[in-house]
Amino acid sequence: MAKSGRTKQREADLEYNVAKQVEKMISEVHEQALLSCEAIHRERRILLKQEIGRMVLFFTDQPSLLAPNIQMVFSALAFAQYEVIWYFQHVGIASSKSKAARVVPVDMDPNDPTIGFLLDGMDHLCRLVRKYIAAIRAYALSYLSSCAGRIRFLLGTPGMVALDPDATLKILFQQIVQHLDNIPKPQGENISAITCDLSDFRKDWLSILMIVTSARSSINIRHLEKATVSTGKEGLLSEGNAAYNWSRCVDELEIQLSKHGSLRKLYFHHQHLTAVFRNTMFGPEGRPQHCCAWLGVASSFQECASPIVPEEVTKIGRDAVLYVESLIESIMGGLEGLINILDSEGGFGALEMQLLPEQAAFCLNNSSRVSMPSVKSPKGAISFPLPGHESYPENNNSIKMLEAAMQRLTNLCSVLNDMEPICVLNHVFVLREYMRDCILGNFRRRLLTVLKTDNDLQRPSVLECLIRRHMSIVHLAEQHISMDLTQGIREVLLSETFSGPVSSLHLFDKPTEQHTGSATEVVCNWYIENIIKDISGAGILFTPVHQCFKSTRPVGGYFAESVTDLHELQAFVRIFGGYGVDRLDRLMKEHTAALLNCIDTSLRSNREVLEAVAGSMHSGDRIEREACLKQAVDLETMIGFCIEAGQALAFDQLLAEASRSVLEEGAPLICSLLAGLVKHIPEEVPEKKEIRRMRKVANSVGLAGDHDSEWVRSILEEVGGANDGSWSLLSYMFATFMTSNIWNTTGFNIDTGGFNNNIHCLARCISAVIAGSEHVRLEREHQQRQLLSNGCESLDPDIRVSADASIKSAMQLFVKFAAGIVLDSWNETNRSHLVAKLIFLDQLCDISPYLPRSSLEQHVPYAILRSIYNQYYSNSPSMPLALLTASPRHSPAVALAHASPITRQPRGDLTPQYSANDSGYFKGSSSHSQERLYDGEIGSLRSIELKHQTVRRSGPLGYSSTRKVKHTEGSTSGSTGPSPLPRFAVSRSGPISYK
Repeated sequence: MAKSGRTKQREADLEYNVAKQVEKMISEVHEQALLSCEAIHRERRILLKQEIGRMVLFFTDQPSLLAPNIQMVFSALAFAQYEVIWYFQHVGIASSKSKAARVVPVDMDPNDPTIGFLLDGMDHLCRLVRKYIAAIRAYALSYLSSCAGRIRFLLGTPGMVALDPDATLKILFQQIVQHLDNIPKPQGENISAITCDLSDFRKDWLSILMIVTSARSSINIRHLEKATVSTGKEGLLSEGNAAYNWSRCVDELEIQLSKHGSLRKLYFHHQHLTAVFRNTMFGPEGRPQHCCAWLGVASSFQECASPIVPEEVTKIGRDAVLYVESLIESIMGGLEGLINILDSEGGFGALEMQLLPEQAAFCLNNSSRVSMPSVKSPKGAISFPLPGHESYPENNNSIKMLEAAMQRLTNLCSVLNDMEPICVLNHVFVLREYMRDCILGNFRRRLLTVLKTDNDLQRPSVLECLIRRHMSIVHLAEQHISMDLTQGIREVLLSETFSGPVSSLHLFDKPTEQHTGSATEVVCNWYIENIIKDISGAGILFTPVHQCFKSTRPVGGYFAESVTDLHELQAFVRIFGGYGVDRLDRLMKEHTAALLNCIDTSLRSNREVLEAVAGSMHSGDRIEREACLKQAVDLETMIGFCIEAGQALAFDQLLAEASRSVLEEGAPLICSLLAGLVKHIPEEVPEKKEIRRMRKVANSVGLAGDHDSEWVRSILEEVGGANDGSWSLLSYMFATFMTSNIWNTTGFNIDTGGFNNNIHCLARCISAVIAGSEHVRLEREHQQRQLLSNGCESLDPDIRVSADASIKSAMQLFVKFAAGIVLDSWNETNRSHLVAKLIFLDQLCDISPYLPRSSLEQHVPYAILRSIYNQYYSNSPSMPLALLTASPRHSPAVALAHASPITRQPRGDLTPQYSANDSGYFKGSSSHSQERLYDGEIGSLRSIELKHQTVRRSGPLGYSSTRKVKHTEGSTSGSTGPSPLPRFAVSRSGPISYK
């Protein structure tokens, strides 16, 4: 018994060991299968990718062959469906490092690009089947009609007679033939209108197969096949099975397509779907045009829901919508990425920097010559490589990257444009609209992003180039989209420039609430804060010679001249248009209005003092005048405000000139119309509303006569300024500025044509404020007279002349008393302020259109001014001559020879106005002057200058050769500094004694 027990134990142990070995072998085989299955399935996916791709191309090119091969199409769909589902069943399983894990993970590649190809191929095949569904049904009906005769023939063959089937089989075979005979014949009629139900035919055929495959049947399926194959090419069994399959293409074609082409089971892996899509679509081997297939999967998700469970329908529908929205977000993000890649400095920006203008010109000339058959291609070596060969070899990859990005962008736009709307439950997704919003939204974000750099504001010219580059990319995409994206870009620019109601565009009155675009607001506020107000303390100076603002240090990332010259302001006008110009003009007017309000406040607070100063000036009581001048308050502050107002005037005039140049380029007829209209506008006070509007429009583009005074006049009219009697003392208050301590640190710079502390902007402010306030005051007086006379008083046709005369009188009054204060304040110990003040007054006479050029000569002989300018320009290393001008009205030496200097008529053109390009004797550097003179003129001027230097040995500021040598040895610089005239400072005789 013991031996028997031990034997049983050994047998049990042996069986256990064998079972463990078998389990281990099965586990190893299973693990090995899992490890190798991914490679096997990857090979299958690659094979399916290639074959389905060829199949799509073939059937697209030969659609007539689709119907005969529909069964092969369904087989390919089923195979691809299985591979896709298998992939997503395993791709989400994370690798586990625990040895105790029961599930052995499959190492799947989430970046496999073949999935997109399979989905896209299945989508194309399904669309082809749906497109040619009528042809497939017609072919199936024709096949079934011909199949009826072949089955009838096979049923009557000797083999079938020898089998002697029982009554049940005979009845079933007769019903099969009867079903096939009753199929309608498609003879040119509409196939879609033919309706037939072949379910009974398939049921009877399945009954036959069940009988012949049963062990109880006297006729075996092999007997049935052998009895009929010998008589023909196809046996009865093959014919019946083919008829069964083709019958499903008649009344169950949609069901078959849904079965083999549907991917509704992927709903349970929709999170992995989104992750794989993001990893593969825009990858190195991904294809953006596959996105339609990925999105189309969502339409079959709702088929997974059970209709008897309402919560399940809602949940699956919500998940499908979220899936589509997530994919659309990724697609649009990829679209933005493609656009931004092309728009980056490494994209088209790199190409712009690599291609030289000479290469582009040579390429254009060469292509134009080659296109003409009569002209041979140019021969001979050139000094630079052809376009396309100028890059280094390592940059070829960058070029290929750009080409790939362009190809993907155009393909994606084409696919999204042609894609049908996606319907998920009650949600409809139209990809074209998403694409339009994506492109326009990306343009808006890019615009707002490039407005500012890391340092500060982007230069307008650079910003314009960036916008043009981005628009070229949008135009590239627009060629593949049936939408007008250019109009959308214009709407974006308009909304970022002006966002108010359209009705307010036609109103010249100030709207109650000012609306403006965010982009325009950013740029305009930057100009106001950093150029006009100079909050960063960069030392902003207006240079009349160069017609721009300069700074002693960078404002942000650029110097001020890099963003304020005429070229940059023209770019600003082209980008933001008239609305941007109006916005910047409005901001400067608001700022200047606050400064004018400060002037009004100062006039009111100093009214009694200014009245006493005016009385002492007219009576000639110097002691009383000096005593009254010391009682004036806040003069230094007012000078700062007036200088800032002058800066705003200068900047607005530059903006107007830029607007005019852009208008002349884009609409020359409108510009010439405005210029001609301004010349014929009637001069009357008060002006009609229509005439005033026209004058404002002309002034906004620099076509009005006196920009500064018209601009100040419009401000005063809007804010209701200059309505107090104290404004009649304006000339006296400006004259008191000559007593300020600011002149002690003021120096003239011949390179800029201005002063080192922007005091020359004060001259613009004085001229504009006096003229503008006089206009407003006279118009208000005229309106009051009309009210008192109840409108019976007729308009005075010469009242405009009276306004000009009043302005000229006020300006001359200022020049007279300012010159008197300047000369009376001179003494032997301090002459440094005298030079700056005299040049300031001379510049004021040149700037103001209401003063003759010789107005200052009545109070200060031009010999003094000539001597001052002579030393400035002769001490400049770039100026070989003291004065480079041949006009007697420009030269003080020649002007002194005239007993009666030529006076300029108000608003006339007898005396030319100076600008940045004029070679006046105090404006412009030598380089600007020499460019406009011929050698003969220079020689004659040099002889005239030498003649004057040899003839005049005495008189005002006449010095001997000994003193000149001393001055040369001790002088450091004659172009800048508070006192550039050392000889004049040590003179004991003085220029001229005034009593």
